Amino acid sequence: MPVVAFPHWIDQGTNAKFIEDVWKTGVRMRMNEDGVVESEEIKRCIEIVMDGGEKGQELRNNSQKWKESAREAVKEGGSS
Repeated sequence: MPVVAFPHWIDQGTNAKFIEDVWKTGVRMRMNEDGVVESEEIKRCIEIVMDGGEKGQELRNNSQKWKESAREAVKEGGSS
C-alpha cells in the first residue's frame, strides 16, 4: 500500500526520505515556510497515491515488490 508520509519528529524525516526517494513506495508532505502543512499539500499527496496515473501505479508496484520481498524473507528458510 502506498504511503503518505507526514514526518514530524526525530527519525520520521529519515523514514519519509526512504519511503519517497529510496524505496519509492510513497510521497512526503512538505511544510510551508511557517512549518505548516497546508490542505492543498495534503490533497496533492493523497491524489498522487490514489491516482491511477503513472506515479500512483509506480508506487503501488514498488509497494507490492517490497511486500513480496518481506514475505520471502520471513518464510521457512528465508533470510530473516
